[in-house]
Amino acid sequence: MKAYVYGANGAEVTDVAKPAPKGAQVLVRVRACGLNRADLGMTKGHAHGSAGGVGTVLGMEWAGEVAEIGPDAKGVKVGDRVMGSGAAAFAEYTLADYGRLFHIPSTGNMGFEEAATLPVALATMHNAVVTNGALQPGQSVLIQGASSGVGLMAMQIAKLKGAKLVVGSSTDATRRERLKEFGADLAIDSRDPGWVDQVLKATNGEGVDLIVDQVSASVANQNLAATKVKGRIVNVGRLGGSHGDFNFDLHAARRINYIGVTFRTRTIEEIRDIFSAVRSDIWSAVESRKLKLPIDKVLPFDQIGKAFERMEANKHLGKIVVTL
Repeated sequence: MKAYVYGANGAEVTDVAKPAPKGAQVLVRVRACGLNRADLGMTKGHAHGSAGGVGTVLGMEWAGEVAEIGPDAKGVKVGDRVMGSGAAAFAEYTLADYGRLFHIPSTGNMGFEEAATLPVALATMHNAVVTNGALQPGQSVLIQGASSGVGLMAMQIAKLKGAKLVVGSSTDATRRERLKEFGADLAIDSRDPGWVDQVLKATNGEGVDLIVDQVSASVANQNLAATKVKGRIVNVGRLGGSHGDFNFDLHAARRINYIGVTFRTRTIEEIRDIFSAVRSDIWSAVESRKLKLPIDKVLPFDQIGKAFERMEANKHLGKIVVTL
């Protein structure tokens, strides 16, 4: 089968053996894949948790049809239209744990391209905003890195859960202007030294109840200053660096609950619980399209290299998708 593999000469489309499902695995005939930032790093040979390096089939987000089922897989049958996440997504066929997929809604004519934009964003940001972020109706939230696919989803989930103030950050003026379409009441530039003052002004000097941070190092101390006393920061990504100065005194003085999250060290049981929480809490909003992501560009699989060039240029809003 065709797959996008990192090899000795970099990432390229090549032929690999078709996998077979074992245990709780499901084999999916992939029809569309969503690109993510972690994929971009892996196309350059970087590791992402235990994945990466020569011989790695890349990709982590897909939509397609169930082709085969392992003996321990539950709640799914051959022919089901599904979307999900897992390793080796950029291929004609991929394996996934049965608990790490969603059934594509049967209403509303959702296609594979749209479905492929959703799994990572839904699972990541429901877990960050609702489960770990503990956002309550009437509270305020700041999403750092809000113009990414997961960032746009985070703002929408926050609004769905009753946030009274949603702040989104983007360093690109054009994308910043569009954040209000996805739930932002205030859009800020995280490179502007005055953004903390803007957040404090919008929150009567208190700071936000919750920050979902995809930037990290470059804004770490500003985040502390923009979070209210006894507020929460959930660290999801490190686009601004994984190491940097941290004001421990300010952290302690404001008594901030600082939480780090990643899928890389979660057990499959924990991931199943995250997907189950999405299904039980917000799935009706997915079915009704209240939660959705814009598609920036759709390219055929043989042009996946161009898709990553577009991602690296960092001028897109929403998801880049490839189809098989």
